[in-house]
Amino acid sequence: MKRLITYIILALSLSAQIPNGYYDSAAGLDGNFLQQALHDIIDDHIVASYTALWTHYQSTDVHPDSAGMVWDMYSDTPGQTPPYWLTYVVDQDKGSGGTIEGDKYNREHSWPKSWFNEAAPMESDIFHVYPTDKYVNNRRGNYPYGEVPNPTWTSQNGSKVGSCGYPGYTGTAFEPIDAYKGDFARSYFYMSTRYLDEDGTWDSNDMVTGSQLKPWALDMMLEWHAADTVSQKEIDRNNKIYTNIQGNRNPFIDHPSFTDLIWGGSYPVNINYEPSELPRNQNLISSYPNPFNAGTIINFIIRESGQTKIEIFNLEGQLVADLMDRTMGSGQYEIRWSGVDDGGRDLASGVYLLRLSSPQSNAIQRVTLLR
Repeated sequence: MKRLITYIILALSLSAQIPNGYYDSAAGLDGNFLQQALHDIIDDHIVASYTALWTHYQSTDVHPDSAGMVWDMYSDTPGQTPPYWLTYVVDQDKGSGGTIEGDKYNREHSWPKSWFNEAAPMESDIFHVYPTDKYVNNRRGNYPYGEVPNPTWTSQNGSKVGSCGYPGYTGTAFEPIDAYKGDFARSYFYMSTRYLDEDGTWDSNDMVTGSQLKPWALDMMLEWHAADTVSQKEIDRNNKIYTNIQGNRNPFIDHPSFTDLIWGGSYPVNINYEPSELPRNQNLISSYPNPFNAGTIINFIIRESGQTKIEIFNLEGQLVADLMDRTMGSGQYEIRWSGVDDGGRDLASGVYLLRLSSPQSNAIQRVTLLR
């Protein structure tokens, strides 16, 4: 029996500058079919040289609080002054130094390059290769990401090394700080999708089998993805990589709900995003694809914080599904509906009404279900 999925995530599509029609070939798909369609969309990207990453970082990863400084997720402390700054070019790793934190930065393969045998184009795929402190990078090594309750080593920003406490893996792991866990999770979803069925020579280890995450790691990454929602940092980086470097995008930054459509999962999320300005010329509620079969993504805008409901009615006015009833902050969100009622039963083909009810954000949208 299918179950009702109410996976709610912050949708920042309006500012993501997604090219018109970019994801059209993925419309209406889910599971393996969606992952394959996304692979075909982002495949065959322009391959930058590994050396060129040093220069590209100066546009993709500049810290907003200090011009010319590296936005290093292994040393940054969002909302606070970082323990140290690394300066582009001046502190670049040139083969020496980096025996202490705050000395040099280098190119960190968040998906360790030994896992894909250091081959191209993965080695220079900037979607998973980040500028990070050289010493912390070396402490991470090729350990899987994980959750470390009792670290044997902790970096100055709170990243940890030690035995993993997440169910399914007890070996040594590296845990980044909470503020960047979603970034790394979406990098991993990208890698699993971009290199789908192109991983014949890749390693299999405690975290992955080729390009695909093992069940424990997938569960953890889905939780990280839900708890640390897409940030403006990721949106800006995604746009710059698409426009100026590789010509492809990370689908899981553009449409976070793709994770639910491919891998499932229903997790609580952080919805404390307060945009400075919401679009005034967009429908308060819409859905895509419409008509749909396996599932549709419902996008909605909340203009004022308060109790918010998303309900599904048939044309006779009967409530068939209560997707959400919770207090939410203002912002733009998305939720997936898989065409089932509150009991998890498949609904018949037909037209249904999506109703959004919240302070200053009330609207109805027609959606067509085709079985």
